[in-house]
Amino acid sequence: MDELRKLFAKTNVVNASLFSFNSSGACETCQGLGVLYTDLAFMEGIRTVCETCGGRRFKEEVLQYRYRGRTISDVLALTTEEALAVFDKHPSILRRLKAVADVGLGYVTLGQPLSTLSGGERQRLKLACELHKAGSIYVMDEPTTGLHMSDVGSLLDIMNRLVDAGNTVVVIEHHPDIIRSADWIIDMGPESGARGGTVIFQGTPQRLVEGQGDAARSITGKYLRGELR
Repeated sequence: MDELRKLFAKTNVVNASLFSFNSSGACETCQGLGVLYTDLAFMEGIRTVCETCGGRRFKEEVLQYRYRGRTISDVLALTTEEALAVFDKHPSILRRLKAVADVGLGYVTLGQPLSTLSGGERQRLKLACELHKAGSIYVMDEPTTGLHMSDVGSLLDIMNRLVDAGNTVVVIEHHPDIIRSADWIIDMGPESGARGGTVIFQGTPQRLVEGQGDAARSITGKYLRGELR
């Protein structure tokens, strides 16, 4: 949003705060929310679109300013994929958009509230913020929790991109697809809780599946071998 506000302000030679729905550019009727809430006491409240701004969140005078023919409200209604073509000449904005698109969120609009995203979408959005970094260590504690099966593949792609960029990714996970895709596995056991806490196996997924030596004691290895039959 900061980059978008600066771009609109520079293009139209006005103050950047005009293009914030939390500041001077906000519709005064709905306070930049785009909707009005009516409290019905003991009944569930009603939410209606603001009649003043029509849900666009900004004052009418702000919507006179445009960038490449679009108002700030039009821009916030763009999906990430659509915005890639609009901001192709602005590297700082383009880099952020590409990161979001790369994690499979090209359908999300620029102005979409975080509260409307699922748990899996928010996980991917957090990871998108890290894709351009290198030399970092990431520890992920069961990142597949709450994810749809189709999202697990996207998560794996992101992890591999982080590793390929020179980062170290440590994942605590039970999902077989994540375990199979690891470069190195440390299997704790032999069971859970008080009966666990011992390193049962260390090595590659291939060694674990082969079940030779210390891998023969691994319950994880038995499950992986069963799935691969």
